[in-house]
Amino acid sequence: MSPANYETQSTWKDIQKFLPASLQFDDTHKPVEEWWEHRGHTIHLDRWRNPEAKVRVILHHGVGTNGRQMSMILGVPLLKAGFEIVAIDMPNYGMTKVASHANVSYEDWVNIGNEFVDFELERDLRPIVLYGLSAGGMLTYHVAALNKKVKGIIGMTFLDTQVQQVRDESCRNLFMSRVGVPSAHVFAPVPFLNSVSIPFSLASKMWALSNNPKAMKIFMADKTSAGAWTSMRFLSSFMSYKPVVPPEEFTICPILLTQPAEDKWTPFHLSDFFLNRVKKVDVTVVHLENAGHYPMEQPGLQQMSDAIIAFLRKIEASI
Repeated sequence: MSPANYETQSTWKDIQKFLPASLQFDDTHKPVEEWWEHRGHTIHLDRWRNPEAKVRVILHHGVGTNGRQMSMILGVPLLKAGFEIVAIDMPNYGMTKVASHANVSYEDWVNIGNEFVDFELERDLRPIVLYGLSAGGMLTYHVAALNKKVKGIIGMTFLDTQVQQVRDESCRNLFMSRVGVPSAHVFAPVPFLNSVSIPFSLASKMWALSNNPKAMKIFMADKTSAGAWTSMRFLSSFMSYKPVVPPEEFTICPILLTQPAEDKWTPFHLSDFFLNRVKKVDVTVVHLENAGHYPMEQPGLQQMSDAIIAFLRKIEASI
């Protein structure tokens, strides 16, 4: 039986209608769907091949999106700019088929991200940069800190969930941040209890994923992105994961934050808690005008691709 794919899913096509025509796929600019068998999972990839590219970018989604939704906002502009891209669906999201009986944790995501970089570099030595939207932003840092081979990381937010204010403002409400999250930590080590699941929208401000109400209805109905459920094990590990390299000691690569100016979920000051601690590499911040957490608006979308392309050009020049 063939694995599930985006050709048979209408959700991303419905969301794409809200994006500018310049970002929409055509016969020349569209991803090829692939699958990577790893750790028992059949992991879905959106592959944008460009053998002439000097730099490759791996796109990471957060807890309210998936790899195809990353492809939709960055695939076409980055391919046209001369880069190669691949968007990965982490377990429990997108078209990835989760290993039988697996109870996925956030640490699993970090390990998969790390091992995928190694998998890519074993076959192709061209440098790799990581991009992440929402929780995917901090995921890029966690992967880079563990892997130590990537040449740059780009995030739409960098949330240090060890900071109580970050938890309070990014969770759905204070009850969830002060009671729900600690309860998940209690459940996480207990067999059977750690697999208890809730919609991620109950734990977070998922309602603020998009500033477009019509698009938001489509997102929330999608079980492969904003409508996904999370186990107590994942929620606990997501809120408690500590990077192998603290930000004060991070020397691996430069960092770019592309911060949506109208982000109602994770405004800039939440990322600033973390980025202010990074002292040993260049940190660049670009604010995206009129853009929401999942950016669908101009001029923010164009500013985002311009900033990312400029960041990648600097990495190209340093090779």
